[in-house]
Amino acid sequence: MNAVTETVAAEPASGVEIFVPLAKLKKSPRNARKVPHGEAAIEALAASIQHKGLIQNLVVEPETREDGTPTAYYLVTAGEGRRLAMLLRAKRKQIKKSEPVRCWLDTANDPSEISLDENVTRTNMHPADEFERFRELADGKGWGAEEIGARFGKTAAVVKQRLRLGAVSPKLLQVYREDGLTLDQLMAFAITEDHDRQEQVFANLHHNREPWIIRRDMTASNVPATDRRAIFVGADAYVEAGGNIIRDLFSEDRGGFFEDAGLLDMLAAEKLREVAEQVQAEGWKWAEAHIDYPHAHGLRRFYPQSVPLSDEDETRLEALSTEHDELAEGYSSYDEMPEDVAAKLEAVSDEIDTISEKRSAYDANVVAYGGAFVVLHYDGSVRVERGFVRLEDEALADPQPEPEAKGDAPEPQAGEDEQPEDGDEDVREIEEEDEEPGKPISDSLTRDLSAYRTLALRVALADQPDTALVALTHTLTAQLFYSYAEAGCLEVRPTVTPLGSHADGIEDTPLAARSSEQHEAWAERMPRDIAGLWDFIVGLDEAKRLALLAHCAARTVNALRLPWDRKPRTLQTADRLASALALDMAKDWTPTVDSYLGRVTKAHIVEAVTEGVSEDAARRIADMKKPDMAQAAEQLLAGTGWLPAVLRTPTPEAEQPATIEVDDTEAVEQPSETEDGEASYAVAAE
Repeated sequence: MNAVTETVAAEPASGVEIFVPLAKLKKSPRNARKVPHGEAAIEALAASIQHKGLIQNLVVEPETREDGTPTAYYLVTAGEGRRLAMLLRAKRKQIKKSEPVRCWLDTANDPSEISLDENVTRTNMHPADEFERFRELADGKGWGAEEIGARFGKTAAVVKQRLRLGAVSPKLLQVYREDGLTLDQLMAFAITEDHDRQEQVFANLHHNREPWIIRRDMTASNVPATDRRAIFVGADAYVEAGGNIIRDLFSEDRGGFFEDAGLLDMLAAEKLREVAEQVQAEGWKWAEAHIDYPHAHGLRRFYPQSVPLSDEDETRLEALSTEHDELAEGYSSYDEMPEDVAAKLEAVSDEIDTISEKRSAYDANVVAYGGAFVVLHYDGSVRVERGFVRLEDEALADPQPEPEAKGDAPEPQAGEDEQPEDGDEDVREIEEEDEEPGKPISDSLTRDLSAYRTLALRVALADQPDTALVALTHTLTAQLFYSYAEAGCLEVRPTVTPLGSHADGIEDTPLAARSSEQHEAWAERMPRDIAGLWDFIVGLDEAKRLALLAHCAARTVNALRLPWDRKPRTLQTADRLASALALDMAKDWTPTVDSYLGRVTKAHIVEAVTEGVSEDAARRIADMKKPDMAQAAEQLLAGTGWLPAVLRTPTPEAEQPATIEVDDTEAVEQPSETEDGEASYAVAAE
């Protein structure tokens, strides 16, 4: 060190290499770079110097006072970044501030020009060369991302991206060098290391080479990690079974893509069968596992019935409810609670749920002769549908006798005379006046009397809306929850139109799941025997009775627009119903390639983007081919809430009927025009 100091103090001539203590180096005021180096750049230089030493000398000049005498410090004309990197190493105690730094002394050239020259007259390495060199270090020396990152001052994540880019097909890297691909496009190809697949997708690209299109084509045969099968099986189990997950290191891939769809289906089916075995162990005769719900099973379904809790369970439930309220008092969520309180409250809630589940149970016959479907729900959870009975087991599962059909009459006994013709009924009645007491009255008289009673019931029911509500609810419920269509005396026939044949996949959507849950919740409360249905409905409070009626009415809604079934007035009413409900379809439906954009013309796609986004956005995709246009439109419309006209809810308008003055005391209501141009008149119900 002394020799070095003596060399510095001797002020050697310009153009020689000298060693200067780090603490004696200063930033030159004539450095051309005014914008300081970024932290990442200094980190990278510090890592490089630590592992490889100072590759390039600093260029310096002596610092002098105003009178020209030296200060013993040196100004760094070129290499300010390296000086800062050395200071960073000293700050981290990797070196001392007295560390000698190799410098090139230059007093002959203009320091400003030297600084400018160093920053201007140089050519950066092409990124493709950098990617390949990183890959060579990984393959040739066995260095991982952490090691490479430490030696070049890069994060492990950045190195992984460089390594993935270096693994792209050499043919595509050469296209990138020749400016035939952008970096974003190259990153899209790097989603997988399959060179054949990369080259195949590249060869099939058209004029539109958007990165998202490349990613779409690269993963066309793969299953996204957000798929219900992938969620159900899990990444760990899939990889353990030999599957490979493709990761996109350059964009949000939400878990990657499962490469082997067949393997994923097999693992999902196996896992569902395991659940089905557990369900069957509950005592069911059978349990079937399906990835998709078998909507065409055609089996009759039974629901669990209400069961009273034991005195012990009732007492325990009451105590748990009190404890739950005491623990939860003063807190609005689990997050606000101390850990021990939250854990105890959760345990109490679980025990409450366990006891509450005892309030309903399937009939023993239904369990013994029935079964369950175990299917995969839309969100990747398991959906167990219990209570189905095959046709050959229905009599065993439901031994209750079928009620007599309407109009059934006693079989004539042997030796009895045939009944007379209708015209001879009165004669026969007179002839048989003296027959034994207790003989049934004639059918004709029964009809007469029942007609009078029916008329009286109509008048009385019209005067009692509350009872009418019960009767209507009973009639609809009997037909929608039981197999006896004749159980109600109101000739109201609900029709539930299946929607699966009109829209593929609709029955496996969250919306369909909500509908099924609503129906099952009511079904579980119904009495097993339909004879108890009337008393059940009467026993409901007004709010619950209205809720049941609303549910039954909702099951019959049919707003389908079918080309062979023109019904403008029905559809007009459906629009008014939607307005009254303030229906917002954007909460449950989004425009995708499958749901809409891939099934309409290019003009419709452009119109949708114009309405949902902007005219500029529509113009940008107008020249694309239809498949690419549909994909682009799906991304543009995501989250906008745009809906096609068929799904929009009309804005309610206050419509007043037009009237014509006749005289001072009366007016005549004019008919209004309907959608089909016909005059619509109010018709009184008979």
